[in-house]
Amino acid sequence: MFKKLNWLLMILPFALWGSAMAAMAPLVKSSGPEFVAILRLFPAGIVVLIAVICLKRPLKIAKIDLLWFLAFSLIDGTIFQFCLSKGLIETGAGLGSVFIDSQPLLVALLARTIFGDPINPIGWIGLVLGLGGIICIGLSPELLGHWFLMNEEVSEFNFFSHGQGWMLGAALAMAVGTVLIRFTCKESDPVAVTGWHMVLGSVPLAIWHSFNRSWPFIPSWSNSDWLLMAYSTFLGSSLAYGLFFWFASRKELTSFSSLTFLTPVFALLSGGLWLGERLQSLQWVGVLIVLISVFLVSQRSRIWQPLAPSADDLSKGISG
Repeated sequence: MFKKLNWLLMILPFALWGSAMAAMAPLVKSSGPEFVAILRLFPAGIVVLIAVICLKRPLKIAKIDLLWFLAFSLIDGTIFQFCLSKGLIETGAGLGSVFIDSQPLLVALLARTIFGDPINPIGWIGLVLGLGGIICIGLSPELLGHWFLMNEEVSEFNFFSHGQGWMLGAALAMAVGTVLIRFTCKESDPVAVTGWHMVLGSVPLAIWHSFNRSWPFIPSWSNSDWLLMAYSTFLGSSLAYGLFFWFASRKELTSFSSLTFLTPVFALLSGGLWLGERLQSLQWVGVLIVLISVFLVSQRSRIWQPLAPSADDLSKGISG
């Protein structure tokens, strides 16, 4: 029973993130990326810190962790939330979530480089497939046809103008943040770090938004819009991030972060049901390839292990 509850809690952050993407998509187009990013960070961080106090957990950031904490706040707080909100303007909830949740592939590479986490042949196959899936999702069929089938030249294509580049930037920021949490929580409580990094990460965004005249300072949202924002903030941010970084500081990084392949599933379902979002055939192929690649990377040890010869097999081979 406890194991089942533990697995449900591990999956919950990704379900909340996926549905929160669909809730944020219409809001960011009327208020701008900075405003939505601020509301995803600051109120959520305050709630997390209140929870830390109520649970009587350590609230302060240890001095030894302070520099890592500042880097973590800037990368996983400010940069990640801005890139996510900016990308949502063009990509939509479902497609944007697929881009962001390719980050386990980046985490695998970073964890291999920094911590020495192994990547066996199954993992490398998954990484290559993931790259191919992202290409199918992010580039138009006309551009791919021009590259591989020597079709006529397509009109000018700007990767960042379609939001895909911003989403990949968000994926990279989240991947780096997932690795940095190990350094940030050497002597600091991971839940407290989560709360403080949300609060601090919102400060540069608030300063930027106050000087940015491209968007209204306070958007004219309806009550339902504010409810969607509240859902994204308190469930899709406070609860989801608290649970994610709690588990990320205690679980093997690559395997746990690979559960994010569930987030685009929830985002695609939510975007299709709530927003009527539809993907092109090639994009669906890319989504399937990315999900398969993340599965291969996350389960590479279990898949590869049975293929390796056991001690009994080796002894039989020697005796034969």
